Amino acid sequence: MTDAYTGGCACGGIRYSCTGEPLYMGNCHCRDCQRATGSAFFPAVLFKGENFTLEKGEPSWYEVAADSGVAIRRAFCPSCGSPVFIENGARPGNRVLYAGSLDDPSRYDPSRNIYVASAQPWAMLHPDLPKDDGMPGR
Repeated sequence: MTDAYTGGCACGGIRYSCTGEPLYMGNCHCRDCQRATGSAFFPAVLFKGENFTLEKGEPSWYEVAADSGVAIRRAFCPSCGSPVFIENGARPGNRVLYAGSLDDPSRYDPSRNIYVASAQPWAMLHPDLPKDDGMPGR
């Protein structure tokens, strides 16, 4: 078993831990994720819900409908505003962490880029990663 993935917000008000290995790591370039991160993409780390533990704090939530129509609930710290994780209605119960919220973000190893049709022209996409215009499999 590997070390737990731990992380939280900038002020320490929200803390989480995840056991096991992530189900997925990848970069989402959709406009909603760009707005939510204030950057070119969302570096996402997906864990099974039963492997996620909220250790400290209670996040505030913002909900938006994804392009598929399912609800995306974004958890952020009510004190510092840092985005911390997502609940995706397409994968109920699972948690999608913001890689930047990890205590050790160097563990992030993306496997693909998605929604590259919305990628910003100034964003440098890794040339060896697969690229999908939308969600793979749709």
